[in-house]
Amino acid sequence: MKITDISGKIETLVDSLRDMSPTRVRSSFSDEHVSENDDERSSWIALHPSALDMFEQIMRDAEGKQIIMFLDYDGTLSLITEDHDRAYITDEMREVVKEVATYFKTAIISGRSTDKVQSFVKLTGIHYAGSHGMDIKGPTNTDQSNQEEVMFQPASDYLPMIDEVVNVLKEKTKSIPGATVEHNKFCLTVHFRRVDETGWAALAEQVRLVLIDYPKLRLTQGRKVLELRPSIKWDKGKALEFLLNSLGIAESKDVLPVYIGDDRTDEDAFKVLCERGQGFGIVVSKTIKETYASYSLQDPSQVKEFLERLVKWKKQTLGE
Repeated sequence: MKITDISGKIETLVDSLRDMSPTRVRSSFSDEHVSENDDERSSWIALHPSALDMFEQIMRDAEGKQIIMFLDYDGTLSLITEDHDRAYITDEMREVVKEVATYFKTAIISGRSTDKVQSFVKLTGIHYAGSHGMDIKGPTNTDQSNQEEVMFQPASDYLPMIDEVVNVLKEKTKSIPGATVEHNKFCLTVHFRRVDETGWAALAEQVRLVLIDYPKLRLTQGRKVLELRPSIKWDKGKALEFLLNSLGIAESKDVLPVYIGDDRTDEDAFKVLCERGQGFGIVVSKTIKETYASYSLQDPSQVKEFLERLVKWKKQTLGE
């Protein structure tokens, strides 16, 4: 959710952070859930059925079309971790993504820097769009298939400002136990997953004060993070559209883009697919949430299973 009124009451932001806390969102699979939640869950699943349960139907819809895969990283390919620097992809997931990229054009679109995502995934031959799509790299057209070239960086003018704000926020938040500031090249992330709830107001206040001094940046929220980004009209949805155009398939009716993600920032991509009336989103979530996605999966393990089935389906269609 975008926070546009940064000069408003800090309590509003803190309340929003509390609402997004996993401890405040009761899982539908909890032993404590009641029948009303069962009804809500059933209604939500009816609108966003499991992509695993609907796999055969999805593949029938994909017949004769070129599937293009777009994947978020944190919470989709890797688990959400207390230490954001240790959100490693498993070897098994890496191998599955490698196979997916063998049969389908594949891109990973993440809020992290492109370099960080590449260092985690360690795969070549795919597109990476870090910083929420503001740093897009893709395979070169040379024989050096292990090389990635910069394709688009719409916020390059903001680099000096981002560098400066990272240092400012690190200094201002160092007295708040558990708070960390991550430099994601064209944006920055303030992690509060390890901050005691009593410290959230102080942390949010420091971020708000910094934003007053840097009005060309905007504040957005994710899962236990606050993010500062350039105030440009660019997001994961725009990155998806750019990649479809760069691949020369944006106008093709025989293309089926599939985007899998778990975060609010992925909703921009889901929305683009809805508006195009082509392709679909798969939201990764164990809890009910408002989403533009057509289907759902519960966690990265189910993402892995879906991707494995996708590869198996493709091999069968090719007679392998």
